[in-house]
Amino acid sequence: MNWILTALALLAIVSGLCSGRMEEVGAAALQKCGEAVPLVLSLTGALCLWSGLMEIASRSGLTQKLAALFCPVIGRLFPARRKDSETLGLISMNLTANLLGLGNAATPPGLAAMKRLAAETDGTATRETVTLAVLNTCSVQLIPATTAAIRLSMGSAAPMEILPPVLAASALSLAVSLLAVALCARIFPDREGRR
Repeated sequence: MNWILTALALLAIVSGLCSGRMEEVGAAALQKCGEAVPLVLSLTGALCLWSGLMEIASRSGLTQKLAALFCPVIGRLFPARRKDSETLGLISMNLTANLLGLGNAATPPGLAAMKRLAAETDGTATRETVTLAVLNTCSVQLIPATTAAIRLSMGSAAPMEILPPVLAASALSLAVSLLAVALCARIFPDREGRR
């Protein structure tokens, strides 16, 4: 990502030099940097709120109840871990944070769950590690909290009006992602579950 951002910055500078508009490039860079600070501060409040709620849910035992609620679904997606309540709890916390649109709050339990799933492998991705990575990547959201916070900070009168397309996109991305995992597991059966 650093290389991409560096390349974009260099491309902007070269374009500004070649077109004789270097002053405008510099002014635009300074203006956008100034706009970034209020945006980050407005997002910080929303992320702190939702991260705090996730911590309360974890300490109160709500995540364990959610894990039990999600257990039939999670158990089918991660059949080798049906009896591993700690890993299922971490996966449940990860999925709950993603469903609430809290990508940052989903990262710690997601990484912990991935470490537990990968602990018994020889470095080769298993169906379960791929499934967890895919579930995180396809961005399943019921409440797009971060996107709504960005829209609100930019002056949207109805920041949650994006809910129907977000739900449709989430459902579609989830279905396609899980189908791709299932197809790849059939194509490469020797890689599935290798310990």
